[in-house]
Amino acid sequence: MKVRIGFGLGAAASVGAAGRFGELVDGLEALRFDSLWLSERLTGDAPDPLIGLAVAAGRTTRLKLGTSVLVVPGRNPVVLAKELASLDVLSGGRLLPAVGLGAVRPAEQAAFGVERGERAAWLEEALPLLRELWTGEPVTHEGPRFRLDGVQIGPRPIGTMDVWFGGQARSELRRTGRLGDGWLPSFCTPADVAEGWEVITETAAEHDRTIDPEHLGALVVFANSEVPEGVAALIAQRRPELEPGDIVPIGLDGLRAQLEKFIAAGASKFVLVPADEPPEWEPALRDLTDAVFDLQT
Repeated sequence: MKVRIGFGLGAAASVGAAGRFGELVDGLEALRFDSLWLSERLTGDAPDPLIGLAVAAGRTTRLKLGTSVLVVPGRNPVVLAKELASLDVLSGGRLLPAVGLGAVRPAEQAAFGVERGERAAWLEEALPLLRELWTGEPVTHEGPRFRLDGVQIGPRPIGTMDVWFGGQARSELRRTGRLGDGWLPSFCTPADVAEGWEVITETAAEHDRTIDPEHLGALVVFANSEVPEGVAALIAQRRPELEPGDIVPIGLDGLRAQLEKFIAAGASKFVLVPADEPPEWEPALRDLTDAVFDLQT
């Protein structure tokens, strides 16, 4: 099992001026982090993930580029297929798209223009279309939301572009088993990962599919000294049965211990997200590499 450690900015992040984001990207490349992941929140200060990753692609040569997660409901699948394929080709095949339904927030749903009850059906119709369009062949489709008559796009992605999913609800786990190539949940425990992966692999087998066992990861938010109030409130809303410390490790020693538990549960791809953004990225990233990089194999 190859353990890989990436770095992410959460949906509440604010990267500030271009120089600050550039400092982060340059540090991740120089210190040989596996990947950079950007989350999506239209109604917040976080940068658009595709624009941010395009900027990162232009500053780097090896850093992989992930979305954690990109909201599909509300997007035209032809336009999205073109955007993702273009970014993958222009970055030399470094794009790692993870997709989802979007935050359960009225303002976000209104911004995307999709009713909450329509999101899953939109995603399940759009994702197979993305895969068909990426073949470079003409695509004809007649569905409840999209109608295509011989639509053909280019460029094609480099190789087969795997699509990962987030989410932990049983319906989301089963969707990952039916349609996904990997799973990257957030705000989860090692036990959640082990139990969720069992549902995913069982569902995949029911549909004559297999998912690479190394395509199991976790997005891990960590804090320096205590869980910030905003993060604690989010955990109380999403996981009221858990204490914030069950999900958000405190300090680099706590982070390392949590990663070791995830690895024991079968996860191998990690996105580390700081709950408190540091005043300077370079020293913070160096401390992080000293604490956890020897876990990589």
